[in-house]
Formats: sequence, C-alpha cells, structure tokens
Amino acid sequence: MLLEPDVKLDFQDVLIVPKRSSFSSRSQVNITREFVSLHAQKKFSCTPIISANMTTVSTFDMACALEKHDWMTALHKFYSLKELVDFGMQYEHLKHTFFTIGATERELNFLKKFKKEIYGKSIGPEDLFFICLDVANGYLKSFAEFVKKVRRTFPESIIMAGNVVTKDMTYQLLDCGADIVKVGIGPGSVCQTRKITGVGYPQLSAIIETADAAHNRGGLICGDGGCVCPGDVVKAFGGGADFVMLGGMLAGHDECNCKIDNCSKFYGMSSSEAMEKHYGGKANYRASEGKCVTIPNRGPVENTINEINGGLRSAMTYLGAPRLKDVPKSTTFIRVNRQLNNMFGG
Repeated sequence: MLLEPDVKLDFQDVLIVPKRSSFSSRSQVNITREFVSLHAQKKFSCTPIISANMTTVSTFDMACALEKHDWMTALHKFYSLKELVDFGMQYEHLKHTFFTIGATERELNFLKKFKKEIYGKSIGPEDLFFICLDVANGYLKSFAEFVKKVRRTFPESIIMAGNVVTKDMTYQLLDCGADIVKVGIGPGSVCQTRKITGVGYPQLSAIIETADAAHNRGGLICGDGGCVCPGDVVKAFGGGADFVMLGGMLAGHDECNCKIDNCSKFYGMSSSEAMEKHYGGKANYRASEGKCVTIPNRGPVENTINEINGGLRSAMTYLGAPRLKDVPKSTTFIRVNRQLNNMFGG
C-alpha cells in the first residue's frame, strides 16, 4: 500500500485570480484554437469543446448544432454503418466529428468499412478523419496494444484515446499512437466508478498533471467529465486541457433525442440502462458503474452553447488572455474552502 501525501484538486476546490487586462470588450478575445496532430501532422482549428460520446448526448442532430459554433462532437458508437455513411457523406460534418469505437476487432473492422465508404482506400492531405477510442479503463495492456493497431491501420487519422488520469499512461498512449489523450476516471455526473470501485482521481489535478506530460511529448489532452457550469470549463482550460468534453451540461436538449414526456433521460455508458439497451443486459460478473437520471427538457442547445462561450470569453478578459491558448499561462489558481465556495455558487 502507498499513500501519496500531495493534495489533489477538483474544480470546486479552486478559483482563478483575475489579472490586469487591456480589453474593452469580450468580443476582442479569440476562443478558437489551431492544432497540429502529433502523429498525422494534420492541421485543424475549432473551439475545442467536445460533446461526450454518450447515446443520450452525441447524436447527429447535436453534431450539426455544434458544428455551427465550431465545437466538436464525439458521436456515440451505436449508429449503424448506413446511418454513419449517410451522415458522413455530407462532408462538412467531418470537419469536427470524432467517430467512436471501443477496443475490439469487430469495432475496428466496422471503422474500416465506414472509412472505405467515405474516403475509398486513402485519405488525402486535406481530409480529416477523427477517431475516438473509448474505454472505461485505459490502463489495460490490451488497450495500449489496440491503440498501436489503430495507428498502423489509420496512419493519417487524428486519434483520441482514453480514459486515463496519470502521467505514465499519458506518455504510453501518446507513444502508442494517440494524438489526444482523454483524461478522467469517475468525475462525470452519471458515473459511479468512484462509488463502486473506489478508483479515481480529482479531475483538475488529473488535467494539470497529464497536460504537463502530454505537452512535453508534443501531444494533447482532453479533460473528460466533471464540468457542471461554464466556470468549470474555464478552469479545465486554465489547468492545461487542450480540449474539454461535456456530457451533463449538454444533456436534456432537443438535439439529444431522448425526451420522455416533459423530461429527458440521461445515463452513463456503464449503467444498467446502457448495458440493457446496447449489450442485451448486464453480465453477472459486472457491476453497474453508471446511473440513469431524468432531467427537465432544456430546449435547443444553442442557448447553452452561447452561455458557455460567453463565460469563456468573459474569463479571458478577466485574465488578460487574448487567445484560448494563452489561458493556462494567465491562470493562477487559489484553493478555497469548498463549503463556502458551494454556498456562494462556486
């Protein structure tokens, strides 16, 4: 048994200190970023917020809504080949869309068929093909080997892989072929991994530490989970996240296509509901590490996008950061009393 003495932090444990700024308007800051992928050396730009690859969030309708704001989508992996091809044939949808698979040969073969339908045998230098390799436990040796295999199969693609929360596995996944490492174990609002297994890592510290590792290698990270308000998104970027993935903050909108009367269903992908719907039930050797909740219908996602973008722009003016890339350099976190922070809406 080992015990790390250092305190680890979640978003609610900190606030960001304002700095002198010369801005006169929130419109003067730039919330888009340009990236070059580590392995494929592909250039792309976006507002680096990604909808989580959950069936109750990342639908085709959500992808179309987010595309208008240059946000990204990690589509859930339960669409049929025909559905994905019909969507993908509209080229503008491919600019900011990750296609998600797990870590099985069946899913890899499915992705090969999809890519062949869209691009033929190869992808040109101007084409973008984003792949999200998503498993609950990115620490399995078999997953690292799978990342290597996907990189060999799709050498020209931009690959995001996870989830992990530590420097050592960030290095390993980047070395195996990932361009972006997905970071987070247990912080999501409908994830119960921490309760069921006792395993996890406070999300802000995970972002800070893995970002430091990834940037030393020329790679990128995506903070996945734990954001419940626009200020948390800002804190994730302030901690060094290159991308921030949102589930609960985007759930319940019209584009999620999961309305029940006046409410919407939202469940974790390791919940009993997800396993029943997509895998024919929960195997008796597994525990449910997610939950299902109903939330009020929230209307079109447009208002939430504008609120998050507005909060991000406002924070950048408080920090004197003209570009999103400058936010970590301008961020000083202070620890706060969590009870008082919650009391005053932090």
